[in-house]
Amino acid sequence: MNFNWFSPINVIFGIGKIRQMANEVKKFKARKVFIITDPGLKEAGLADTVMKCIPKDVGCEVYTDVIPEPPMESIEACANKVKSGNFDLLIGLGGGSAIDVTKLVSVMANNHKPLVELCGVDMVENPGLPTVMVPTTAGTGSEVTPIAIITNENEHLKVGIVSRHLFARTAICDPELTMSMPPHITSATGMDALTHAVEAYISVNATPVSDVLALEAVGVIHSYLRKAFANGEDKEAREKMLYGSLLAGMAFANAGVGAVHALAYPLGGEYKIAHGVSNALLLPYVLDTNMIACLERLADLGKVMAVTDTDAPLQQQAEQAVAAIKSLSSDVEIPTCLKEVNIPAGALTGLAESAIKVKRLLANNPRKLSQEKILDIYTKAYGS
Repeated sequence: MNFNWFSPINVIFGIGKIRQMANEVKKFKARKVFIITDPGLKEAGLADTVMKCIPKDVGCEVYTDVIPEPPMESIEACANKVKSGNFDLLIGLGGGSAIDVTKLVSVMANNHKPLVELCGVDMVENPGLPTVMVPTTAGTGSEVTPIAIITNENEHLKVGIVSRHLFARTAICDPELTMSMPPHITSATGMDALTHAVEAYISVNATPVSDVLALEAVGVIHSYLRKAFANGEDKEAREKMLYGSLLAGMAFANAGVGAVHALAYPLGGEYKIAHGVSNALLLPYVLDTNMIACLERLADLGKVMAVTDTDAPLQQQAEQAVAAIKSLSSDVEIPTCLKEVNIPAGALTGLAESAIKVKRLLANNPRKLSQEKILDIYTKAYGS
């Protein structure tokens, strides 16, 4: 047995744990803190909740201009504020976009390169400013990954920046901060987390450690997403969903994700479809195509979801697992086809041309996909 595992983050998990923020700020001996979030969380009062946890003798400024699927220009604008403000600790508050912006601004402060030159794997030379991440959705797992996703508007494509320097120093995961998520965000982020866990488990780079995390995440999310979607005030469901998202993030931080994400990137980059919705919509279609290469692994997923007949042939068990994922997605009202999210039929060839370029993720997929096969997946996902 041979594998590598790297996860340097201090995770603080539990209801009410946001109140430990003061201790974390003191540990970093911070004098001036910059909170990065979005307008919705400021309006919902969550930014104020975090600010109240900052020691009174520490300077604090809140930046609320984060937008979904952040383009490079908006990240650079935020970085300029940090560089000119002499901040020594960054706090990312929000979903994946706010946390990813925080990661990138952190390293941009200490790496004097344009953001575009940081794209790819291990292109960040110097560590950034220390960061504390506070997720308010149960989906991206970005608080525990070394990955940030941005939108390259010139190419209409989402691209990744991967570096161990993007790991947060601390993640404070407080389920109470996810209680205000509306149902459609709960479903999209929850299915995003499920996709992370599923793709980590079937990745060619899966390890014994990532397998344990991924399987636990799949079981938990399958058990609790419907409950969180139906009743956002269900504290147990919110706690379990944040836990599942955290585990899925840890799993894919090391094992990687695959073709679902590769095919989802152009939907976000070109058509601004929410990342979680793109992943959830494409997941069953990609799994159908991948099935021939990972029957045993899909059957394992069915077992942890308790949806398979373990006496049935392996093919049938794998099919039952994918059917269960389709059923969950439908129950939480995720669109079932590309037509439902207004993707034009004439766009499919261009989407396939864009997706085939996402080689970093396609390399993790258990089945090697040609551009023609990717187009076939998009065609099946389009709907009749």
